[in-house]
Amino acid sequence: MDIGPIGEVIEANSTSFVAGTYRLLDAPPFGCLVRADGPGGCSAYALVYDVHTASQELGGRAVVRGREGMYDGDIYTENPDLEAVLQTEFRALIVGFCDGPALRQYLPPLPPPVHYSVHVCEDHELRHFFERLDFLPTVLSARDLPADELLAATLRRAADVQPDRYGFTVTAGRRLALLLRDEHARLMSILQRIRI
Repeated sequence: MDIGPIGEVIEANSTSFVAGTYRLLDAPPFGCLVRADGPGGCSAYALVYDVHTASQELGGRAVVRGREGMYDGDIYTENPDLEAVLQTEFRALIVGFCDGPALRQYLPPLPPPVHYSVHVCEDHELRHFFERLDFLPTVLSARDLPADELLAATLRRAADVQPDRYGFTVTAGRRLALLLRDEHARLMSILQRIRI
């Protein structure tokens, strides 16, 4: 059961997209698999690698609103206008797409369109997507983002929804060992983060 979109694509290219959330501070966590809808029911699958909240004004910046006795969540309660002046956004690395009934784990021919919905993938979608691990090279070769941390967070999240968590983790570790056979230190760093 889909709980509905969390936001919409506001910028996209061939390898990633930026989505704005419908609710302030309500972004999917780092490493989360999300699905961006597309025309004809074709969706792009992507991994969240950056979440940020900032002013909606171009070049604007949030100002300090706390004072003695009013901190943290109280600031949002006392300043309901923050919903109108701040925007939470997240960036996601595209790692697959649907091709009719088939799920491909490589870049789609076109990025998801701007203003199309973005959903957090539910457990059944996660299990289906992570039946294969063909997306691993895409993450390992990604530039200008914390690729190793992203991969570890994603694999931890994927393992948590598997019927055989240990078996999934071992399979992922073996696949990584093949891909990183010449980068032992990098491999060990990732494996430690996914708890092998």
